[in-house]
Amino acid sequence: MALSLVSKCFASIPLHPNPRLRTAAAAMSSASAQRVLQLKVDPLTGSSEWVVIEEEDDGGAEASQDFQKSFLARTSYLDMLNDSYRNRCFREAIEKTVTQPCHVLDIGAGTGLLSMMAAQAMTQNESPVHSTKGIVTACESYLPMVKLMRKVLHINGTGRNISIINKRSDEVSVDIDIRSRADVLVSEILDSELLGEGLIPTLQHAHDILLVKNPQTVPYQATIYGQMVECNYLQKLHDLYSYENEASDGIHLVPAGMESILRVARQQYPMHCDAISKEIKLLSEPFKIFEFNFWRRPESSREIALRVKATADGQAHAIVSWWVLQLDWDGSIFYTTAPGWISSQNNSNARSWCDHWKQCVWFIHGEGLPLSKEEDASILAVHSETSISYQLEADCQYAEGDYHITLSPERIAIYGDCQWRCSILKAMRNAFQRRVPSLCVVADDSIFLAILVAHLSPQSRVMAFFPGLHENGSRYLQAVADANGFTMEHVEVLGRRLMSLTMHETHQREVDLLIAEPFYIANNGMLPWHNLRFWKERTNLTSVLSKDALVIPCKGILKVCAMSLPDLWNSRHSLDKIEGFDHSVVNTTLGACGDAAEDSPCLPFSVWQCGEVKEISKTYTLMEFNFSMEMHSCFGKTEVKFSEDGTCHGLVLWIDWVMDKEASMVTSTGPGTRYWKQGVKLLRRPVIVENNGSIIANRACSLAVEASFNSTNGELSIKHSS
Repeated sequence: MALSLVSKCFASIPLHPNPRLRTAAAAMSSASAQRVLQLKVDPLTGSSEWVVIEEEDDGGAEASQDFQKSFLARTSYLDMLNDSYRNRCFREAIEKTVTQPCHVLDIGAGTGLLSMMAAQAMTQNESPVHSTKGIVTACESYLPMVKLMRKVLHINGTGRNISIINKRSDEVSVDIDIRSRADVLVSEILDSELLGEGLIPTLQHAHDILLVKNPQTVPYQATIYGQMVECNYLQKLHDLYSYENEASDGIHLVPAGMESILRVARQQYPMHCDAISKEIKLLSEPFKIFEFNFWRRPESSREIALRVKATADGQAHAIVSWWVLQLDWDGSIFYTTAPGWISSQNNSNARSWCDHWKQCVWFIHGEGLPLSKEEDASILAVHSETSISYQLEADCQYAEGDYHITLSPERIAIYGDCQWRCSILKAMRNAFQRRVPSLCVVADDSIFLAILVAHLSPQSRVMAFFPGLHENGSRYLQAVADANGFTMEHVEVLGRRLMSLTMHETHQREVDLLIAEPFYIANNGMLPWHNLRFWKERTNLTSVLSKDALVIPCKGILKVCAMSLPDLWNSRHSLDKIEGFDHSVVNTTLGACGDAAEDSPCLPFSVWQCGEVKEISKTYTLMEFNFSMEMHSCFGKTEVKFSEDGTCHGLVLWIDWVMDKEASMVTSTGPGTRYWKQGVKLLRRPVIVENNGSIIANRACSLAVEASFNSTNGELSIKHSS
């Protein structure tokens, strides 16, 4: 489980490619002990701080220990360790490859699972005739995982057989860190795209410095495949211009001739494509893109021109890609991340739902590429050291100086959603019927709201914080002002330079209207209640709010629903033995659910992508946050009654934003939409429900749920009992 890229640079922390971390850690050494600097973000302010994790803080530093657990629970380590098909494939391939005592190097060792497999394989193949002893070197750069690995090795009695190096592999040297080059490389430094965890530079350094000539490797090679598809949902995730034209509300986030001013990054996006398989029309057979051989030094970059024949008429909106891993040299052990419509054709390679490896989606620009059956499409595939990209005839080339704002695909889809826009527009028009604001403050990163107010009320002054956009937000508004019928004379972008406003900054005007969606770029992928940052912003602005100021949304409602989530629960249940190796010691640290674990944390997931999903209760209100008041800690409870047969695996929580006092306009972030992540609290034990809501084992028909919101750190504590 590689972290080989973690400490290379601090500047790229928010965009770090390693999906198991979702944030960054930077390693540094000191004279007394190893330590790690890990970034901690305050969800209420967006500010960040570096938390120091010491080598020797196991017995003390309670705050550091709690933060490590919280951080590691949000990674994909547990999900990966629960991937039994992956574990079996690696064990079989390692046993087949390590047939005699040798030097095995495990890069990105994680909990040491592959290292223990290699050590065991050598022990099984030791001959009394040979006196040579095998060596396993486990290289792991991330200090918290090193500490966890030591515990795993200890309880399995393999600590003396495996040498741990707490460094990035490209910092390791022969004769200094290891006594000889390794004969065998075992590693799992792969992400959904294959290359994002630094596979190529890691292999290059290993072949140059750490491995013998012509080494054996597990895996042996990987092949990337792709398929052209038509899917309106995938188009909606990037083509705002086409869908905005259907809104007819007079707002132009992407005016004609400026289609690229708001766009998604030109990259592949991990996605569970099986969740939208019924909406996908296949327009080609699978085609081979790149092959990567682990047993030889890879090139830093390549490109290949492909001619792909269309198998049906349609509009190609995206390329869906996946990889097939050949783990052994003779090609009998395979693992694939292929979508269900591919992997179901070969049941021997089928795997259970897991979140750590998904398919990848590359969006074809604009309305896509029109295809006719039997027509050839030209695709230029290019890979760098860490990513893969595609160029098609439909793609436009953006000039280097082309000004734009990059948003997530989900944010692009929200801004193109007619129903969402209509709801926001109606709320604002109703507000203006009561009072035309002299001064409106946009507290979040909503460019839509800033334009909407300036468009509907040109005489009002608009001040936008845009904490995640800063000057880019100002430049963007200037660029689209004419198309939206306003001038920048009455619009000012404050950026994040002010934590609050005084009458001096507002030019002696009181704020009549305070609005937000709420949406903060820094909170992308976080828990839904972290957007209560808006409540913090509202509190900071108390001194400049007029007595009858409108605050939109006027409140947030925390909702809860009991759900059957078998795939997600199985991917995060507590570990016992993995291929014979005891991993029970990691359960608490990695936030497992199940009998052998403690209370599991509430984690952000897009529930609609979590495999098999079923609601087994109605939706209940758990807590309300009243934005007419200053921010304060609060408590709520409810009884969630089961209404459907099934198995309850957890609680799903989200926030509904109430846009007006009459509650006639509500925007929900619940599982019925695809734009937001929900909070998921998995039960320690699944509850089987039958016969109109009765629980077989516990003789109850509901769960008592309590929530406590801490206004000092923005965190929400969830407790439940049957």
